[in-house]
Amino acid sequence: MAEETLPSTTPPPPEVSESPAEKSAETESSVPEKESPVPEKESPAKVETESITQEHQQTETTITESENLKLKEKDTSSKNRTFIQSAVSFKVESNLLSDLSESERKSLEDFKTLLKQSISNNTLLPKSSSSDEPSTSKSEIVTTTIESALNKEENPGEEFSGFSIWGIPLLKDERTDVILLKFLRARDFKVNDAMIMLKNTLKWRDEFGIDKLVDEDLGDDLEKVVFMHGHDRDGHPVCYNVYGEFQNKELYGKTFSTEEKREKFLRWRIQFLEKSIRKLDFDPAGVNTIFQVNDLKNAPGPGKRELRLATRKALHLLQDNYPEFVAKQVFVNVPWWYVAFYTMMSPFMTQRTKSKFVFAGTSKTAETLFKYVSPEQVPIHYGGLSTDYCDCDSEFTVDDPATVLNLKTATKQFVEIICSEKCIIVWEVRVVGWDVTYSAEFVPSANDKYTVVMQKATKMTSNDDPVISGSFKVSEVGKIVLTVDNPTFKRKKLLYRYKVLPFFD
Repeated sequence: MAEETLPSTTPPPPEVSESPAEKSAETESSVPEKESPVPEKESPAKVETESITQEHQQTETTITESENLKLKEKDTSSKNRTFIQSAVSFKVESNLLSDLSESERKSLEDFKTLLKQSISNNTLLPKSSSSDEPSTSKSEIVTTTIESALNKEENPGEEFSGFSIWGIPLLKDERTDVILLKFLRARDFKVNDAMIMLKNTLKWRDEFGIDKLVDEDLGDDLEKVVFMHGHDRDGHPVCYNVYGEFQNKELYGKTFSTEEKREKFLRWRIQFLEKSIRKLDFDPAGVNTIFQVNDLKNAPGPGKRELRLATRKALHLLQDNYPEFVAKQVFVNVPWWYVAFYTMMSPFMTQRTKSKFVFAGTSKTAETLFKYVSPEQVPIHYGGLSTDYCDCDSEFTVDDPATVLNLKTATKQFVEIICSEKCIIVWEVRVVGWDVTYSAEFVPSANDKYTVVMQKATKMTSNDDPVISGSFKVSEVGKIVLTVDNPTFKRKKLLYRYKVLPFFD
């Protein structure tokens, strides 16, 4: 069967490709992902419903907070419109012993027994770490059978914590189960094959000098190419891979022009991955995989030989030595040639591999990311509200939940924030792509009071600031009305959030 990773002629998933075991794995059914709705913020300020009459042939709607939640749940559960959708949703398997099948538990116990035997016999890691030494063969492992290991009398006081991987000592506690299950799943729960993979990985890590590499200073030239930012809805850390940065000729040459520079890039990439993995807790009930976002906007095409050589080598190392570390691979800003290439390669991939891939064109980037990552966690340049990677000055953080609404075509949307006491209301509003008219006003409840216009109706274009913020000191009972008028024939995503601060004179 052909390689299941995307070939090196295209920008590959740079974090971790699918493990080789999946090349021989059978197509399997997967449990659909359960997505968590964005939590609503409880506040004295509430959004109320009001009947709106039709005006100028536009449908005008007012949204309540309860309706917002229903809309979000409906939106996140709806089919994601992308260039290529996941054929079957894949759910990361549980590492809890109680969730494993009987055969899987037996394989895990056999693997641990074989590992103990290998440590006892001092055969887990070859004494010589010469690069000329051939990889461990299957016959070398099979000679020490599980049956002989089970029958061998063990020393009750023996310790097995002399070896570690990703900062986790082997056979010390239940975290070992998580690690061993990764190798087992990468080899379709074939114990001897998993043992070969583990031995070869430990040998490679020793030769590559992983423990020293983690603390090595390799510079920060590539910090905009690959970075971790936030978590998805299931708590997986999110890694962004921005291939368009390599359109910078100076950076490209500095990274790939010679074999020595490509080797440094490889070491930097593995160092970044090692540091990211070591932040995982490896608890059986915890999060032990990474959510990948691959931005292909302006990505170098198939003709870049130097990049092709570097990524090919990186893919081989990652697939051989970092099994089962990807929760989902989301490709955004996907160009036509990448879609065509994927379509050509798709028949050679297992269903398991394809189920982890999601593709989205530029117009669907934000919508696709919001399906998996809440908008307050998505960087601002990908349609979200997180400003950690820009110079924006915001009153809000990732801990302040946002509401996402579908802004229909030729529709005017009202968001009303009810103010029942003196307070200060601050808010943020964003329409992905803009091309709408926005206004904000305070409407007192008393009939003899005047409406206060805080923001007159203003046309917002894609060249304006991506996020509009506002604040108002409320000194009487009333409501703040945010109005967004979408005159176009394109559906859009409306994001907003607000918070209530104490009133002061």
